[in-house]
This record gives sequence, structure tokens and C-alpha cells, in this order.
Amino acid sequence: MGYFKGQETFSIDAKGRVSVPAKMRKSISPEANDVFVVTRGNDRCIVAYPMNEWRRYEEQFASLNQYNEKDRYFLRTILGWSEEVNLDSNQRLSIPKRHIEFAGLNGKVTIVGMIDHLELWAPEVFDAYLESQDEEYEEVASKVMNVGP
Repeated sequence: MGYFKGQETFSIDAKGRVSVPAKMRKSISPEANDVFVVTRGNDRCIVAYPMNEWRRYEEQFASLNQYNEKDRYFLRTILGWSEEVNLDSNQRLSIPKRHIEFAGLNGKVTIVGMIDHLELWAPEVFDAYLESQDEEYEEVASKVMNVGP
């Protein structure tokens, strides 16, 4: 399987359907069986994991301590928001209404490839997120990748 990468802005129709960009569809493993898990993401986006990738996270979730308050809160939130959706014959995902409302999707959606999943953003929210970052990309890149001075 290839990694999801790139960014596209597409329309989302009145039924909450959005096309998965062709260049990103190439990265969907046959093991996913065209099933995605859509859930609440960070920074007011929603995320869509192909089922085969989601299963890896479920294994991590199962190892969390449900007697620990933070673990329990995390599990309740991520799993409570999780819904399975199928790619339809037109290669579209049907995004549940509450996810659309959470992310503020209205007519357009920016889809960002994030290695093992897709992020779906309201374009104006994504732009505001990028503009809100305190450090320049180059500074963050050198810290994250441990390169440079």
C-alpha cells in the first residue's frame, strides 16, 4: 500500500458525499474492501481511515486501561464518533451529518493525505489552522526531522 499524500478541495453534496481524489484512491489497500472508518480528528477536522489501517489502531485501543480516566475519555470520544462508511460506486464517501456539523463542512471540503488516513477540513478552517502556526514551516521541519543547526 502507498501512503496518502497531497491535498485537494472538492465539493460535498447535500447528502454529505465527497469524492476521494483519484491520486489518493491509488493508496487504498485492497484489504480495506472499500470500507473506511470516519471519526472525529484533531483541530476541528474529521478523519477517514481505510478499514485495514483502522484495525491497527483498534489493537492499540484495546491495550489502553479502561480504569484510567484519560484512557476512558479518549476511547469514549474516538469510538463514540466512529462510523463505518463504504466507498460507493462513484468512489465517494458519505460523511455522517454530525461529522459534517463538527467540522463545519459546507459545500466544500479540503482533503489532506496523512500517510495512513485522510483528513477532511472545511477549507476556511484549514487555512486558519495553517495561518495560526507560530513557527515557520522550515523551523518546525528541522525540529521534527532532527536536521539542521
